[in-house]
Amino acid sequence: MSRVVRVAGGQGFWGDALDAPRRQVEGGPIDYLVLDYLAEVTMSVLQKQRARDSALGYARDFVTVMDEIFPAVIERGVRVVANAGGVNPRGCALAVRAAAERHRLGRSVQIGVVTGDDLMPRLDECLAAGHAFANMDTGEPLTTIRDRVLSANAYLGAAPIVEALARGANVVITGRTTDTALPIGPLRHEFGWATDAYDVLSGGLVAGHVIECGAQSTGGNCLYDWRDIPDLADIGYPIVDCSADGSFVVTKHPGTGGRVSLPTVAEQLVYEMGDPRAYVTPDVIADFTTIRLEDAGPDRVRVWGTAGRAPSDQLKVSIAYHAGYKAVGTLLYTWPDAYEKAQAADRVLRARLDRLGLQFDRVLTEFVGVSAAHGPLAGPPAPDIAEVQLRVGVRGPREADVERFTREVAPLVLNGPPSVTGYGGARPKAQEIVAFWPALVDARVVRPVVNLL
Repeated sequence: MSRVVRVAGGQGFWGDALDAPRRQVEGGPIDYLVLDYLAEVTMSVLQKQRARDSALGYARDFVTVMDEIFPAVIERGVRVVANAGGVNPRGCALAVRAAAERHRLGRSVQIGVVTGDDLMPRLDECLAAGHAFANMDTGEPLTTIRDRVLSANAYLGAAPIVEALARGANVVITGRTTDTALPIGPLRHEFGWATDAYDVLSGGLVAGHVIECGAQSTGGNCLYDWRDIPDLADIGYPIVDCSADGSFVVTKHPGTGGRVSLPTVAEQLVYEMGDPRAYVTPDVIADFTTIRLEDAGPDRVRVWGTAGRAPSDQLKVSIAYHAGYKAVGTLLYTWPDAYEKAQAADRVLRARLDRLGLQFDRVLTEFVGVSAAHGPLAGPPAPDIAEVQLRVGVRGPREADVERFTREVAPLVLNGPPSVTGYGGARPKAQEIVAFWPALVDARVVRPVVNLL
């Protein structure tokens, strides 16, 4: 029987179910637990945290998780790979080391730390060398917003994870990597895949893509027959049983809720896919049109056949920058004439903002319950809607103007249209806007570093 490496996914984002990693470790045999904490906006949030406290800048939930599962992962020989390091992988590793010491695990814990993705210290050096970091959507050079940049992190591939595992790490903590690098690293380490074995690497990429979003591939957030997905309250998280030829079986632990089926796996495959012929990562470019799926039994789907080709010589860089301030206020208008009242309140609020001479880049009104999600596609509103939430957001360059807007919502309760409710607690708060600037950079600029703590 061919060898199988079992990789379990335990987090889809920072804020996912805290008990999922423990349930993956304790629910049955696995070889690796991979935990994905980072979205684009997460990096800028972590950068702001580190600016306030140099010891922070990582996903602190990960430390809580490791504190809970350390005895089990050591006893069962499970190796953990996570991008929880954010903008401070070493700080995260030190906190995890402290958790291991609380359990008196000593040298049984070897923590590998991957750095080098953070380009902020070298950003001006790179710009001076001719790297424009042009916005992938607009083509603008980064110099137009350089003074407002908060963070700049390149997406690393699996190579430094492979190195950390080869050096004996049983916990690997990275900063910004691609989501799929987290499982590709263990699979390359276990199977000895060459860096130019593009077809098998693309199989590992697809395996990582299937499990990167938590329970989405096991029935969570599933459109197909969602009413029939069993026991979402106890949903099992995904596991991939991977073979050396790049094929794998998607499954979950027995006795858990949710479902693994052709529809649940297929829906996850097309999630954030982009061009199906070219799913681009630093490790390999996969052709999703070549993927083959088959039902392999209850809660088992086999995936194979993915073709791959050489990766680009560029890496994506996630840049976050300050883009002004925002605030959002809401009021709930009730029957009769709920929609008409909400529309009138919006007109009154806008007239008052104009009278005050406040400057905003945009004022956005949504009528939740009528057309907020689908806009004009929602069609004409029902003639007698029971309730409508008026949601007004503003954004602009001046914090003082946004702050003044927050004081203009509450007065509508008494001096606007009737039958308003749903306004409680403190008034809205002005918040800094952190915007996303996607760019590319020559891969030779990025220098990954691996250390054992």
